Amino acid sequence: MRKKERYERIVAWFRENRPVAETELHYSNPFELLIAVILSAQCTDKRVNLITPPLFRDFPTPEALAATTPEVVYEYIRSVSYPNNKAKHLVGMAQMLVREFQSEVPDTLEQLVRLPGVGRKTANVIQSVVFNKAAMAVDTHVFRVSHRLGLVSDKCTTPLSVEKELVKYIPASDIPIAHHWLILHGRYVCQARSPQCDNCGLQMMCKSYERQYKVTLEGEKMKE
Repeated sequence: MRKKERYERIVAWFRENRPVAETELHYSNPFELLIAVILSAQCTDKRVNLITPPLFRDFPTPEALAATTPEVVYEYIRSVSYPNNKAKHLVGMAQMLVREFQSEVPDTLEQLVRLPGVGRKTANVIQSVVFNKAAMAVDTHVFRVSHRLGLVSDKCTTPLSVEKELVKYIPASDIPIAHHWLILHGRYVCQARSPQCDNCGLQMMCKSYERQYKVTLEGEKMKE
């Protein structure tokens, strides 16, 4: 199957079978989502959703968060991964929003990555979810699923190379939701250790499944 055809068939399958796909992080405005995404680095969305309600309640604005200290924030987020660094990043992020962006979350990659705790992946999540831009955030799920399905080649060894390949072939209008298609598929079906191939509607379009099937066939022939 040619790459273009694989993309077309996979995107069509997701459009039909996952017409609604969105972030599982809980938030009510761009500022809260930015906090949640920073906290979600190397941490589960479930854990982040458990700790953010009191944080959002007590620091509802960039001004409120900017006025506190990392030590105070740490007590709210101590159960996430790397709480010390994330506490510093959150306060620094809020201070920069107040100081340089009129307390508004910016909408460009260049501006977002200037914020403490915000790398390219986080910036792309904000651009995609908040501003509906054609930005593809590549986390571990997107990276894994893209390779297994054959959307990207083995030569794509970095998140940036995967991002560029996906953006090149997925229609721009689908990119914001495609980010969530791949994440949710990786989280609940194409899992790292135990991929549920038998329950996957994409198996006939999946390069990894195709390889596995051929290996199985060869093994059966050798037995004969």
